[in-house]
Amino acid sequence: MNTNDSSTPAEAVRLLPVLDADRLLADLMTARDHLWDEQSSYANGRVSRWAEQDWRCLAVRSPGGDKTRTDPGGPGSVAFADTDWLDDMPYVRETLNSIPGPLYAARFMDLGPGVIGYPHSDSKFAPDWGVARLHMPVITQDEAILDLDGTIHRWQPGEFWFGDFSRKHQIQNIGTEHRVHLVVDVLVTPKLAELFPADWADYFNGSVLYNRPAVATTEQERSAALCSFEAPDHLLDVEAFGSLTGPQPHAFFSIVDTGTGLAVRSPQDHLFPLEAVGGHEYRLVGWSDERTISTKLDASQPVVELAYRKGQRTTRLSVPATPAA
Repeated sequence: MNTNDSSTPAEAVRLLPVLDADRLLADLMTARDHLWDEQSSYANGRVSRWAEQDWRCLAVRSPGGDKTRTDPGGPGSVAFADTDWLDDMPYVRETLNSIPGPLYAARFMDLGPGVIGYPHSDSKFAPDWGVARLHMPVITQDEAILDLDGTIHRWQPGEFWFGDFSRKHQIQNIGTEHRVHLVVDVLVTPKLAELFPADWADYFNGSVLYNRPAVATTEQERSAALCSFEAPDHLLDVEAFGSLTGPQPHAFFSIVDTGTGLAVRSPQDHLFPLEAVGGHEYRLVGWSDERTISTKLDASQPVVELAYRKGQRTTRLSVPATPAA
């Protein structure tokens, strides 16, 4: 019973390969003597809302390689990088390097004994929108369960799972021991699809959003992209299921040079870095091709083209743009 409009064939599926549970556990134990940070969230370019339960994280890959970032990151953040924790985790590093796609956050997530989470969904964390969330159980027990869209799961160490967490889900651990998973977010690529079983082939052949690799830009290309424009005010809110058409609130945005690259400046004066995917088109750093901005400023009527994507469907809107002086 899919509770949103994701088209995944099932709420979860076990992936290849089988993992070495003992080596994962050994790597985890190199950090067990340290106090892990509470899990935090990320929205609108800012870290927010620390967890109120015993739900702690150790980030092995995070925005900027910051060990204190326990959130999954997202648009408006810096590029993802490994943290120092990986220096003592050779098998975790090997496993992460084997995942065929650009890696975003990778976190050991520790659910304490007696904790019952609240039902929620992680908007757009599914291949329909170009992102997959993968789980590698490390420590668990029968009393630790995941209710994912009405199906109860008890994933075991050594297994490797994809879950469609854009569907409603709830975790609970009513046992006496901690439950720890390594949770990895990755951009969807054709090679990543090869980790899935054969009966998911039709889905990956038609329903997912494959991400393009980032490309380098010249100083001249970046200079030519600077402009301001008016657009729907949810342009940078990737969790919103907003439309590019129809009557709705608008706001003013601009594309600026930060000195290290291009970024969109929001109406609240927050910078959302961009990375190029070719043809004067840019996606938000920390996000997928689900949302891109193209600059077409050398025409007699300069425009910025906005694109929202889900699977193979794209909605576009061209808006007048004012090139920077």
